Amino acid sequence: MIGNVSRDVTFYPDHRGGARLGGAALLVALAAAKAGRAAAPVCVLGDDLVHLPQAAELTAIDWSAHSTAKGPSARFELEYDQHGELVAVRPDYGVADQLTAHALAHVDHHPDSQYHVCCRRPLDTAAVLDRLERTGADFSVDFFLPSAEAMIQAAAPWLAYTTTVFVNAAEHRLLQSVVNTTELQEIVVTDGPRAATVWAYGRQTGAAVPPQRPPLEVSGAGDTLAGTFLALRSQNAPATRALAQATAAAAQHVTAPSLPIPAQRRS
Repeated sequence: MIGNVSRDVTFYPDHRGGARLGGAALLVALAAAKAGRAAAPVCVLGDDLVHLPQAAELTAIDWSAHSTAKGPSARFELEYDQHGELVAVRPDYGVADQLTAHALAHVDHHPDSQYHVCCRRPLDTAAVLDRLERTGADFSVDFFLPSAEAMIQAAAPWLAYTTTVFVNAAEHRLLQSVVNTTELQEIVVTDGPRAATVWAYGRQTGAAVPPQRPPLEVSGAGDTLAGTFLALRSQNAPATRALAQATAAAAQHVTAPSLPIPAQRRS
């Protein structure tokens, strides 16, 4: 999972939210691991999160693909409205500005791996996808709505080579305006509490309505769905079953307590 592992703070009008451990690479990897697939975040950890690979609560993740750097880890402040829609993002990328170089080096050394690329700043999406396509690696992608328009444009030349593209409903409309989606092998479209759908070469092949549960924290729901879906598909589950289990996992995620930032062990 190529992407960020970060310290996040979420804000809601009803005063929910707070500090949490986040980042798409971490959350996708955790979900994949829970669904039975070994998963390793290709990420850069700063001084404040360098202890994560030793945290007992994160032992399900394979940390062999991470790198460390001096300085703070990525940090995101995420503001949501009363409907759970993201309205503002305040990023501080920290050492994640070294992610592109680390990801390219990892692909060069592990060209036979299966990759999921979280197409989000500060990653140079075009450089990473180009390297993956040139090496012949299997890869999937997702996007993050605040940067989706620019990232979909950047990723467009390589989307026909993906195994799966994950988008929400708004991102799907952007995707359709940029590429011919009938040429894409598989697209998973989420739409909040409404039905998620899966498409193969322009034809809808499945749908699943998430269980209706009052959310505590919506951040990370899409990452959880993506990780679960990818893990099940890699184990030859049909798309319809993978989507049903992935939407259920995402619904469970939004009702669970957020991941706390593990304390560093004192030596």
